[in-house]
Amino acid sequence: MLTDYISPGIRVELKAAGKVWMDEDTRTRHIYMSKVMDVTSDDRIEVLMPFEKGKLVLLPVDGEYSLCFYSTKGLFQCYSRIVDRYRSDNMYILVLDLSSELQRLQRREYYRFSCALELKSRTCTKGELEAFEKNRKYLVDKTKPLQRSVIVDISGGGLRFVANFQYEEGSIIYCSYRLPRGANDKEFEMICSILKVQELESRPGLFEHRIQYVYIDEPSREDIIHFIFEEERKIRKKQT
Repeated sequence: MLTDYISPGIRVELKAAGKVWMDEDTRTRHIYMSKVMDVTSDDRIEVLMPFEKGKLVLLPVDGEYSLCFYSTKGLFQCYSRIVDRYRSDNMYILVLDLSSELQRLQRREYYRFSCALELKSRTCTKGELEAFEKNRKYLVDKTKPLQRSVIVDISGGGLRFVANFQYEEGSIIYCSYRLPRGANDKEFEMICSILKVQELESRPGLFEHRIQYVYIDEPSREDIIHFIFEEERKIRKKQT
């Protein structure tokens, strides 16, 4: 059943597909982020009409769109057609009929995207670990000194960084970093487990760490995955 994979509240991407009836309309060339409001049957869903720069985007009825769902069970894609749109409680809703089977996409949280970002980290205290378990990140002690290193690739499931110090494998650390998003960037905070540490053969004294997120809020994970999506698109666009 569709509800086994798609549920209200998850994020969804809409991208124009098939024969577009208004080729010059910017609405047909853009990728919009929205969220699922309801799953009314196995082939019909309702999503929030997207906003762009604070303005409502009235996507056309009968428009065909490719959908990418950011489900908790993975990324799923299908094709759809807008069959109606309406207003309810000051919200504007799109009604879409799904025109293809739901297909699983590659899990981008495990796809590692090469980058060079500053990472701040330190060994996690028992109290902080308990706080993250209860989703109480505000208990993290911001006064404790953080060690700085360089992230060389990221994913929605973990990252790899290089440092002139080394953590012990299996240890739990607090990490924070920012993605290159200009004025709209935000700090990502998470508790991580050290999976593997090895000294670089080409640069003695530098240590490569592979880590996995242990506690991270889902909106942050989705933001990281979306960032990877966007960077991949930019790269493909340059290559074509």
